[in-house]
Amino acid sequence: MKNYLRALFIFVLLCIFTVPCAQAREPALESRDIAPDFKLQDLNQGTFSLSSYKDKQAVILFFWTTWCPFCRDELRMLRDTYPELVKEGWELFAVNVGESTYKVEKFVKEKALDFAVLLDKDTTVAYSYGILGVPTYIIVDKQGLIVFKDNYFPKGRYKELVPE
Repeated sequence: MKNYLRALFIFVLLCIFTVPCAQAREPALESRDIAPDFKLQDLNQGTFSLSSYKDKQAVILFFWTTWCPFCRDELRMLRDTYPELVKEGWELFAVNVGESTYKVEKFVKEKALDFAVLLDKDTTVAYSYGILGVPTYIIVDKQGLIVFKDNYFPKGRYKELVPE
């Protein structure tokens, strides 16, 4: 029992002292910040560039992994919501963070995801957006500004975030 308490105490101390240091080193992106541009490949070897949507279409970026149970729930919801999002003029990109192409392809086939899945193999895009955990949503308006960043999809108000 003493070893368990000692390990827990050390873990808590590490959390207390490392989180503020990480936050001081790299400020997190906030709402109304310019979304960092990036280029990523999708599962079909196509290249996606965020800047190609500027002044044209609002974009939902969903950062996820195959091993995350919450991500799986969100992907299921997004799969069901995607046709409506497209009808409303949105684009959705599911950005897989740090996993192999093979693993992601297998997962996407099993789950029958029909929206674009982008591969952030070296996690540089996730880092540039200050992603600390998955799932994370980033909504970018037509002007290229971040209007939402959180771990849930704002179902009832996502339309309000990006005026027509």
